[in-house]
Amino acid sequence: MARITGVDLPKNKRGEIGLTYIFGIGRSTARKILDEAGVSYDIKVNDWSDDDLTSIRRIINENFKVEGDLRTEVSMNIKRLQDIACYRGLRHRKGLPLRGQRTKTNARTRKGKKKTVANKKKATK
Repeated sequence: MARITGVDLPKNKRGEIGLTYIFGIGRSTARKILDEAGVSYDIKVNDWSDDDLTSIRRIINENFKVEGDLRTEVSMNIKRLQDIACYRGLRHRKGLPLRGQRTKTNARTRKGKKKTVANKKKATK
């Protein structure tokens, strides 16, 4: 079982893909880590030797902010934006898109499920 920074990596995946299970590491970062450690991308995680695992773990700890530290930093950045009440902070607070996307239609991911508003009924004569 390969365990790096508190995350169990899937055994049957290629190394390049397995490392992406760690929050803060994507495909390109995973490739850089494996290049520096001298491990092939195509070797499966369960075929890594103890030396490979140790070198990968060392590289990640020295050069990258991942998992808990990164999550804390991201949430602190969002909290800072909300505290200074800038435009992006207000959009975070309201749960709306921040980067100029339209909200009249779309934006469902950010706004959540539709809330239907009923019309006023016309008076009958």
